[in-house]
Amino acid sequence: MINTALCAYGVSGMVFHAPFIDLHHGFQLAGAWERSKKLIQADYPHVNSYPSLEALLADDEVDLVVVNTPTYTHYEYTKQALLADKHVVVEKAFTTTVKEAEALQELAREKQKKLSVYQNRRWDSDFQTVKQIIQSDVLGNIVEAEFNFVLYKPTLSPKQHLEVPGTGSGIIKDLGPHLIDQALVLFGMPHAVFADIRITRPKSQIEDYFESILYYDKLRVKLKASFLVREPVASYIIHGSHGSFLKSRADAQEKNLRAGMKPNTSDWYTEPESEYGWLHTEKDGEVIREKVKSLQGSYLKYYDELYKSIVDGQPIPVTAEDGINVMQIIEAAIQSSNEQKVIAI
Repeated sequence: MINTALCAYGVSGMVFHAPFIDLHHGFQLAGAWERSKKLIQADYPHVNSYPSLEALLADDEVDLVVVNTPTYTHYEYTKQALLADKHVVVEKAFTTTVKEAEALQELAREKQKKLSVYQNRRWDSDFQTVKQIIQSDVLGNIVEAEFNFVLYKPTLSPKQHLEVPGTGSGIIKDLGPHLIDQALVLFGMPHAVFADIRITRPKSQIEDYFESILYYDKLRVKLKASFLVREPVASYIIHGSHGSFLKSRADAQEKNLRAGMKPNTSDWYTEPESEYGWLHTEKDGEVIREKVKSLQGSYLKYYDELYKSIVDGQPIPVTAEDGINVMQIIEAAIQSSNEQKVIAI
């Protein structure tokens, strides 16, 4: 059993981590560091509520620490956990800079501990479906891809750390890591980046819009995130030499978890037919346009792969190197927007 403690028990701990840690046969939820509100024992009576990070790290029974606190804390908390000989899962964005990310990777190597970035959107049903379509070659050579993560949230977030300027704030480090990581999973590292990052909402102090182009030899990948898109648009638009695939961002794991549902059913998570993607392509000389059934999504698969990595030495599901690559794109995008030019990677 891998005894696991959380660095916070807010939405992230309640929704994205504790339910899966508690459900997986290989993990034991040890507790969470709770600063003021003491909530975790109401949901999991057998666990600890640690008064401080020092108390959590001093617990010799804790094997794995989940750093699910604001981005600006990731480097320091992850560093302390590694120095305490714990394996670590750290939320996105991995860190605030590439330099910090590289330092953590090196420390994990020195301590011989597993370090993984929690990129749960790899296990969304919609992304799993897009990945299968691209890998099946049904579209031919991919020439253009567009990923959108757009919402309508004109009012500012009540979470202070999300709206105050700082090293870890801004949409590029909030929604950006999801889009960038998905693009890198499918297409690898680009050779250049162009980006436009700006403020669009009244009274906002942090950038709440970004659009970026990743340059590959024969491919362009467009990424966009915004909080002022009221009418839904296709979240994944893929064009190839044979055809196109359009898919909504329809995975409702987060919504269901927030509503208190547990990920312990055989159909977790299955999209409704209304959200199936549209495939318009050519097969064996025949033009087809049809709906494609979405693959099943489950964030439990992340923890299953993490368990196998820690116990059996199998590959880490999302490596520190993956996190560094995302941070490189983020830094290049920020530089590109500031200087209004294409930045080579």
